[in-house]
Amino acid sequence: MEALTTTFLIPDWISAGLTGGLYERVGGVIREVGSKHVVSWLREDFNPIDGFVPPTGSLPSINLATGMLQITSAASMLNLGVSVIGFAVIAHRLSELEQRLQKSQELLSQINRKIDLGFYAKFRAALDLAKIAFRMSKPENRRSSALAAINLFLEVEHIYADYVDQELEQKSQIADEYLLTLSLAYLAEARCYLELEEWDTAWSRLQEGAEKIHPRMHRYVELLLTSNPAAYLDPQFKRQIDLRRLTKVYQWLDPALDENAVFESQRENLFNWKQEKGIQSSYKWVNSLPAAIVSSTEVKGTFFGNREETKDEAMKRLPQMMEMMESMIETNNRFESYQTEIRAISKLGISFEDWMKLAPADEVPPEGTNLMFIIPAEPVGV
Repeated sequence: MEALTTTFLIPDWISAGLTGGLYERVGGVIREVGSKHVVSWLREDFNPIDGFVPPTGSLPSINLATGMLQITSAASMLNLGVSVIGFAVIAHRLSELEQRLQKSQELLSQINRKIDLGFYAKFRAALDLAKIAFRMSKPENRRSSALAAINLFLEVEHIYADYVDQELEQKSQIADEYLLTLSLAYLAEARCYLELEEWDTAWSRLQEGAEKIHPRMHRYVELLLTSNPAAYLDPQFKRQIDLRRLTKVYQWLDPALDENAVFESQRENLFNWKQEKGIQSSYKWVNSLPAAIVSSTEVKGTFFGNREETKDEAMKRLPQMMEMMESMIETNNRFESYQTEIRAISKLGISFEDWMKLAPADEVPPEGTNLMFIIPAEPVGV
């Protein structure tokens, strides 16, 4: 096994590389911008074996004053590092998603739509079976029960892929919950293979998951941008949303874009947005708003009053929608970075159990952060 350094404090050379553009953070890895070689993995510092469930992870960013990675606003349903996405964590996240869907049920019932939560019970049963399997002492029983759980996860994946497509077609408010459920199903399956030390299979299952999840998240983000993305640059959001944030969303959709290209793409939209806000508004933007942002059933009033109130309500929600897009992008990046981590574990010649146990020997986490850096002796190409 190659030498690994674990630390709670970001090394100066990584901090300088991130701020200088030599390195970039993508999900749970810090890598060289050019070669994409990994210089560090990120992990929340807690023992994933003891069943503790950490709070939903947020987006790390460099704090130049302290040299540490600090937490900002873009939360992700996934944690940093595949080793901390155990069955207990997945079960906790699944419960959070069920609660969110139950809250949406009342609104959807107004348009005669019903949410089927029955398959969440199947997902929970698969998680329970997986947890029991890996407590078994006999290898043959362990493997047999793990494979039974994997078959259930495969079924859940197909079910929720169909649910995602249906909700995206409806442009609904619950497409994100189903996208996240689909992500968790693939992670649960991959975790079983990791516990069985089946590296290549775990990696390939996450790769298939990424191929199914990424285009669907892409479509969802485009949906939230609305028919006129310049709405996010309205003057009322001056201290909330700037061109830089909007650019980062567009760069995820198309990495070739820079801030100037995004501005040029929105120049005409900005003009049209100004016209639409006038007294003679055509309400084109309001009429094309997806239910994922606001549904007409949520707004009371006369026909013409309803359109104005719908627009007002949508404008109130745009900052939240920006955070949602950032969250989905971060979740996607973390999911895809798990593949990099699995490749690295295999390449470094370390067992999954030993990888999970990595921790600084003589360090106490600095106040205000629980992030750990796992640094290889040389950048790792994966």
